Amino acid sequence: MQVVRRRRSRTAPPLRLFQRRTARVAVIGLATLAVAGTGAAQASTTGFGSNQVGSTSAAGLQISSDQVTKPVGQRLLTKYGKFMGSAVSPDGRFLAASSADSGVVLQVFDLAAQRPVWLVGSQPGVNTKLDDRSVGQEGPSFSPDGKFLWLPQTNGLTRFAVAVDGSLSAPNTITLPVKPITPIPTNDPTSPLTELSALPGKVTFSPDGATVYVPVNGQNTVVALDAVTGVVKQTWNVGIAPRAVVLVGSKLYVSNEGGRQAVAGDTTIESYGTKVPADAVKGTSTSGTVSVIDLAAAGSPVGAIRVGLHPTAMYAAGTALFVTNTFNDTVSVIDTGLGKVVQTIATRPWESSSVGYQPNAVTLTPDGHLLVTLARANAVAVYRYSGKPQEPVSYVGLLPTDYYPADIATAGGQVVVTNTRGVDARGPEQAVNKGFGTVSATDHNTHSTTGSLTRFTLPDDQTIARSTDTVFTQNGWTGSDVAKASGSTAAPVAVPKHIGDPSKIKHVFLLVKENRTYDQIYGDDTRGNGDPTLAQFGEKVTPNQHKLAKQFGLYDNFYDVGTNSAEGHNWVMQGDNPEYTESSAGEYIRSYDTESDVLGHQRSGFLWTAAQAAGASVRNYGEFMAYENKPATATWQQYYCAATNVGAGGDPAQLTDPAIKVNDQSPIPSLNAVADHDYPQFDTAIPDIYRSQVWYQDFKKNGPADLNMFWLSSDHTGGTADPRAQVADGDLAVGQMVAAISHSRYWKDSAIFVVEDDSQDGVDHVDGHRSPVQVISPYAQHGKVDSTYYSQITMVRTIEQILGAQPLNQKVAAATPMYGAFTDKPDLTPYTPVLNRVPLTEGVVTKPSCGPDTLGKKGTALKKLNAEQQKATVVPNEQQSVAKAWEDWGNQQHFTGNGAIPDYAHPAQLNRYTWYQTHGWNKPYPGDAKIFAPDDVPGAAIPGVDGDR
Repeated sequence: MQVVRRRRSRTAPPLRLFQRRTARVAVIGLATLAVAGTGAAQASTTGFGSNQVGSTSAAGLQISSDQVTKPVGQRLLTKYGKFMGSAVSPDGRFLAASSADSGVVLQVFDLAAQRPVWLVGSQPGVNTKLDDRSVGQEGPSFSPDGKFLWLPQTNGLTRFAVAVDGSLSAPNTITLPVKPITPIPTNDPTSPLTELSALPGKVTFSPDGATVYVPVNGQNTVVALDAVTGVVKQTWNVGIAPRAVVLVGSKLYVSNEGGRQAVAGDTTIESYGTKVPADAVKGTSTSGTVSVIDLAAAGSPVGAIRVGLHPTAMYAAGTALFVTNTFNDTVSVIDTGLGKVVQTIATRPWESSSVGYQPNAVTLTPDGHLLVTLARANAVAVYRYSGKPQEPVSYVGLLPTDYYPADIATAGGQVVVTNTRGVDARGPEQAVNKGFGTVSATDHNTHSTTGSLTRFTLPDDQTIARSTDTVFTQNGWTGSDVAKASGSTAAPVAVPKHIGDPSKIKHVFLLVKENRTYDQIYGDDTRGNGDPTLAQFGEKVTPNQHKLAKQFGLYDNFYDVGTNSAEGHNWVMQGDNPEYTESSAGEYIRSYDTESDVLGHQRSGFLWTAAQAAGASVRNYGEFMAYENKPATATWQQYYCAATNVGAGGDPAQLTDPAIKVNDQSPIPSLNAVADHDYPQFDTAIPDIYRSQVWYQDFKKNGPADLNMFWLSSDHTGGTADPRAQVADGDLAVGQMVAAISHSRYWKDSAIFVVEDDSQDGVDHVDGHRSPVQVISPYAQHGKVDSTYYSQITMVRTIEQILGAQPLNQKVAAATPMYGAFTDKPDLTPYTPVLNRVPLTEGVVTKPSCGPDTLGKKGTALKKLNAEQQKATVVPNEQQSVAKAWEDWGNQQHFTGNGAIPDYAHPAQLNRYTWYQTHGWNKPYPGDAKIFAPDDVPGAAIPGVDGDR
């Protein structure tokens, strides 16, 4: 066995975060602006070596998104989740930031003193109680006199009076009505979407503060509210998904993220009940507009100015209106006097890629510097602006920020940046319990996100220009590593050095599973850097994954980038998580996973469209499919019996019996055309062994495509069987599929990647984002332990490199393929699967007609195990009412059936539901004094909208 690197030590403790209320703040001192000189040309993600996420070096802090951060200026951290958006008070003294992923929705900071002064939320220790934990896509706003603060929430705004010390009054809720929709405008007749929430965006005020103008994002309108009573005074219809409004003179300008309304003849894909003009191949929207409302001309039609894709933030200065076109990676400059765009600023600093920098906030300094946050580059782009809209701006350079800057402003002669993810998930440890047969585990988790504020005095232009190399190095941007081979005569290798060079691998299989950390699965593998105390689903539960890791290699330094499934599937299928999803994380009402939401799709398309553009064939099994169309009476037991019967040699026709046959569909035409419609998407009431059998029938008949994509969701847990039975089911399905491929004639030129979409439902001693990955191929480096820093991004780049596809965006273009995972000398030894060691019917109350899983043997130990588990599911009389409350709660969590949504349930609730079910409803969850009803769970969302569903 070849061992690349082994480490058993734990990482350094997390960066200290400020305590509750107004306690001491940990401020990281002034960061030196590193001068890289010409070093940027040699930068790439290979420079991260064997860095672990959370480790620090002279270059900065390693984070999970293939980046290092070391921001200019001072850093102020919070332990209360992500910062979603912010506003500076008119006098420049205070900054208010909305937040998500914790029980705090609003935080107020004294900028001069660099300390927090007020917390609003539902968790213990806050200064002001507010049960509604939803947070809009855009942050709060101060009234013109600074005496009131308005926070956008799902169906209205919450107003607070602001005292001179920054403290806030009790909340006053201004409700905006929901809008019923009839008929339901969707391709899925079973869609739960029957009404449209308001979803207010970034508001603005009349000069006297008497009127509040609100973009009603969920209903494609703008309303004028009385600032005192909250009464709606007027409503205007605008473009699709308005994000922000700005008042210039007597005109309101509205950024419409979805662009214009569709007209006859348009190809459309839906977003939250609206048909959006779209590209049928790449699945993205095709227009962006700024609506113009003339307040001085009552009854005049609303005008429109065409800008780039996904216009979001706006900033007005004189007659110039700057608009960030987040998906176009540009800024439009509108001359409000002329009513048109007079210049477009490209915010694409790296010549090797024109996609994925995500400009999302803009401001202007008093001395004429235009500042634009590039969220996905962790940078501020600096330009010189002459004061005239039509005179071209001049590019100065880049300044480094923390992870994912979302807002920028000036205050007290300094620049203040709100960073959504701050220093990544280095916050408080979390506990995860997975029920019967597993141990409780506490450590790093993806939901421990730590937002940050960074503050600095703008350096001189020469210093800014030099700092650009630092940003290049932190992002791994190089000069020529994505150049396509032209007329290459290179010999085939496993992973080519240049795009378009031949590969020995012809068939790629991408298996996407759900929510596990490295330690949860491989913590008990002594070869790697694991913690066995955190191995909730170790070798007994996942014998195939362990055997595969021994045969084909163990990777103990691989990271999933996203916090949850909404982000995770985007990272795998798009090589990025677009700003639309990032900014939606405070409420997730327009969409969660963006399979059916066109606004969540980047303009460059998806992994499958990139492969097709390179001439590769594609076949899809469940991934990014939106409409399952499953028979209402179909049960887990029926799918289980069909799969086991076919696996034992029965008639394959029973897999598509009308009683259980699904008809999976996607609204994205390019994906629907290559999908196996018999293969189920996410649904925890369908076992993965059924999915593997459905795939196998297609595989035997038609063989593989060049790119084959799969969603195996059982290890998500939360379904009919208990957690470890579901994880064992997913493990067995993987083993079966690998065995089938490796014993076929296609094995000699195949590669299989097995990855989790995210790692949110587990903990890990290195970092919550560390996750299992498997690289399975005759060309895999058999038997070695590889501790090289890898991520989902590098995996996507590897797949594209093999298939000759161009990188989807700058993140993928910067990633170094997983060269170390492959060899050019094949080992054609096939894989022999291992039978499950945990009954797949464990925890199933109604036994299937084909009988419980006996693991192929009849032993007293198994009978005892089944008896213990059966006893654990009996509800005592005194807990019948609370068990019924949980059953009702479970029926609303979209675990199964049409409209199933991964991670819809709040983890604090789901973990207790699982615990109670598997501990006989007579044992409180670890750390609790009693068994709680769903609404009484400490830290649970009311409703669950914090982005951790």
